[in-house]
Formats: sequence, structure tokens, C-alpha cells
Amino acid sequence: MHAPQPPRRPLAVELIAAEESGDALGAALARALVEREGKALKLSGVGGRAMAAAGIASPFPIDELSIIGVSAIPRRLPMILRHIRETADAAIAARPDALVIIDSPDFTHRVARRVRRHAPSIPIIDYVSPSVWAWRPWRARAMRRYIDCVLAILPFESAAHVRLGGPPCVYVGHPLIERLEELRSNADEVRRRQSEPPLVLALPGSRASEIRRLLAIFGAAMAQVAARIGPLDLVLPTMPHLLVQVREGVAAWPVQPRIVVDPAEKWAQFRKARAALAASGTVTLELALAGVPTVAAYRIPAVEWGVARLARLPELFSIILANLVIGQKIVPELLQRDCTPEKLADALVPLIAETPARRRQIEAFARLDAIMGVGQLAPSSQAAAIVLDLARRGRPAHAKAAA
Repeated sequence: MHAPQPPRRPLAVELIAAEESGDALGAALARALVEREGKALKLSGVGGRAMAAAGIASPFPIDELSIIGVSAIPRRLPMILRHIRETADAAIAARPDALVIIDSPDFTHRVARRVRRHAPSIPIIDYVSPSVWAWRPWRARAMRRYIDCVLAILPFESAAHVRLGGPPCVYVGHPLIERLEELRSNADEVRRRQSEPPLVLALPGSRASEIRRLLAIFGAAMAQVAARIGPLDLVLPTMPHLLVQVREGVAAWPVQPRIVVDPAEKWAQFRKARAALAASGTVTLELALAGVPTVAAYRIPAVEWGVARLARLPELFSIILANLVIGQKIVPELLQRDCTPEKLADALVPLIAETPARRRQIEAFARLDAIMGVGQLAPSSQAAAIVLDLARRGRPAHAKAAA
């Protein structure tokens, strides 16, 4: 007879997130880990309100890690560095079966490097790849020393890490995949999308600096669009912390927008919108998944643009996330000197009517489900499966050799 097997020791997994978007990812991952492993799983780490609701109590509020404005950096830096040390030292002392760092590489990668130096046996997983394919590509190879696996949320990132010599990288799916019902129109919303006046979105960004640079240009562009095609139902979704700045900025707009702050109302407007003018960012992928033809625009200081072009941007066919995921330049991008009211209006007007330009975008957006693996296992569940596998097996041999 075989001797009875001793009960398996509960696994311990530590999750580290340093901002709101990472907190949401961490919460979804925590729930998926518990669903797969059961309540015996021990979860700990650093996060915000969403992760706290999922059972991970943070030792400090992650709001303390946000820096708004260059002038705040010297004052806040000692506290941030202290939190990096405290977070890493807590993981070193706890010796979890796996450590998952989530986005925010300026914070989380410093934690990971310190943990790797002092507790090299802990497998370290990076959930959300830094944009090494666009900026400072040498980071990919450097990550091999302290990252055992990257969980990518964009389908082209696995190949990018292979090309750049980065750590093993697995595409698990974008978190938007788990929220598609918020983006997909029902029959009534489709009818509103097709009715008059056209509902057009203005999305000038989620940072104060973006609002300063783009709000007036977007307002002038919408005035030109209205002058050419007639009345618009203009909607401007924004964030609560930007509401005062946005209200002051649109006060003189010739076409007054309806300002939306509530996230549920924002998604409702996405489902009804005929077209959008948006700042470059994740929002272009949200709009593409919602089937909203879009013009993307961006402006940054000339010095920053010059540095970015020298660093990596010339090798990219586009900087627009929707284009990068589709693999084609589908969404027009008007950047820097091309980001003018006249050129934005010229690009947006054809997307509001039934034109070849509008149909081309809609047909390309329809391919996104296949490209992004919609309908497969939920991204958080795929990520949880990989985390638990590494937690059980320990650091892979190739990772130890690379270190």
C-alpha cells in the first residue's frame, strides 16, 4: 500500500500594484487565483481599493505614489524610495511562492530588482509589459536578470520580447476583453448611432497636460466640423479630477459639449457614438473595440518629441495603440504640427458620413476579436494559471542561468 500523501502546503502569492489601472488588474487576478486555487491560497501585497476588496490589504495607500507635476518630485521622492524598500523587504521576509508586479515599472521594477538580489529563489512575474517596443528597447534584455515571465496584454508584445532579447513573454489578453459588454451596442444604441444629429465624442486625454495642449484645438476642430455638416451632439467624457479644468476650457467652445464623468455613462456614449476625436492612448483601442471610427491626435513639447524619435519611434509604423494591435495604419494619426483644427476636421468629417474611410475602419475593427483572442479564456484566468504554475514549480532553470 502507498503511504497517504501529506496535504499540500497552501501557496502564497504576493501582488504589487502602484496605480489605479494596476489595482484593477491586480483585483481581477486575485479573484481568478482564488477561483482556481481555493481560499487556502495566501494573498498579500500592495494595491488600492479594488485589491483591498479582493482580499489584499495594502500597508500604505498607493495614492502616495502618484506624483503630479515636476515640482512635486523632490518632495515626494524620499517617501517613494522608502516604499520601494519596504515593499521589497516585506516580500523578501515573507518568501512567497511567486511575486507578481503589475505595470508601473518605475516603482514595481525597482521592487523586483531588490527582491531578486536578496531572495533569488522567488519567481517574479511582470503583469503588463513595459512598452519596450516603443521606448528604451534595451530594457527588454535587462529584464531577463530579474523577471522570469512577462504576462502581456497586447498580442504583438510576445514577438517584440523575442526580437529584443527579453524574458519569456506570454500574451494572456487585454483586460478590455473582460468588459466587452460595456462597449458593444444593443439594437437601440445602434439606432442612435445611425440617427441625427450625429453623436460625436471628444476625448482630449486623461492627464492635465494633455487637456492643456489639446482642449482648445479639439474645440476649434469641432466648430469646423459643425460648420461643414451641421449640428452635432458633442460629448466629452473626462475624469473627476479634470472636471474643473475641462469645464473652464470648453466654456468658449462654439459647439458646447455634454461633459460626462460617470464611467457607466461614458461607456453608454461609446456605444452610441458615430465617430470620435481622441488623444493617443488606450482610448483608441477602447473606441476600436466599440466600433467607433476615430481620428487620433497628440502634441507634446518639441524637445520630448525629438528625444522620442531618436530613441525608438522611427521604427514604429504608428504610435496609435489601435493601429499597432490591428497591424495596419487604420486610424488617422495627426501628431505635433499636423495636430491642427483644420487637419483634424478634414479627417473627422468623412468618418461621420457613410464613406469608404468610415467603412475601412469598421471592417478593420471587426477583426479585433480574432486578433485579441476574444472568446477564449478570460485574461485574468489565463494570467492566474501561469502564476500558479510558476508558484508550484519555482524559478525555471533558464531564468536562473540568465540571472
